Amino acid sequence: MPQPRRRAPRSPVRWHIAVFLAPAVLIYTAIMIIPLFGTLNLSLFTRGEGGAREFVGLANFATLFGDPRWSGAFWNATGNNLWFFVIHMLVQNPIGIALAAILSTPRLRFAAFYRTAIFIPAILSFVIVGFVWKLILSPLWGVAPNFMDALGVGNWFAPWLGLERSALTTLALISVWQFVGIPLMLIYAALLSIPDEVLEAAEMDGITGASQFWKIKLPLILPTIGIISILTFVGNFNAFDLIYVTQGALAGPNYATDILGSFLFRTFFGFQLQLGDPHMGATVATVMFFIILAGVSLYLFGVQTRLRRYQF
Repeated sequence: MPQPRRRAPRSPVRWHIAVFLAPAVLIYTAIMIIPLFGTLNLSLFTRGEGGAREFVGLANFATLFGDPRWSGAFWNATGNNLWFFVIHMLVQNPIGIALAAILSTPRLRFAAFYRTAIFIPAILSFVIVGFVWKLILSPLWGVAPNFMDALGVGNWFAPWLGLERSALTTLALISVWQFVGIPLMLIYAALLSIPDEVLEAAEMDGITGASQFWKIKLPLILPTIGIISILTFVGNFNAFDLIYVTQGALAGPNYATDILGSFLFRTFFGFQLQLGDPHMGATVATVMFFIILAGVSLYLFGVQTRLRRYQF
């Protein structure tokens, strides 16, 4: 007589996962997802007669890209934002990698002190950083002119924050000084995670010092460098605080330091003689969102998949 088949035991439902994830999901939805869709919805309307909302579809985007009153300021802010990001990529991240490589040297004394000192500016307020650097670089009462005179290069000093050609680059370098500790710590942690067996095998093959870093360590930390790059991209295209503190909402001189964050602030809330327009402000915010989304997607699908082969 055939024996009845036994049913496979059902795997238990792991309700505790949903319980632990629920608070984070609810908070993230309340402060991120709902405002995001609210902004997208607001960009599709305009203020009609009598203050009533009027659906216009993509007309606000056409105005932003095609109307000379809007497009000039928008493309100026976008170009400035791109330059702001390029400086961080070419200056901040290479310096962070170099410092991490130096501070990860086992024989280096006071390495913990150096790491702490470099990272401290990253936890300072934008208000403090912007105000202090305005005082340092001031041609009237700043310490920079006297310091450069003492070094014999006083003739090189200029009011960098007051010149159109140098103001944005100066602010980008100030931002680099403030946040170079973040890539430093991430790269430092990645270097420490490399197995000792790999490094010992490299030493047995005669690969030591700088050659070991370029041939062994650098390929292994490429995924971390990729993450730092995309974090830099997102952070720079969301930047606003430092520009506002040092140059004001008008991002002077003559909008030379205007980036998408400051352009969004003036558009949404208004400033001085410019009236605020929440619908055009939402349009600018939506464009910023899609720019960041495009950059993150390009990294995830075009770069990260090629870097996975280096991960352990």
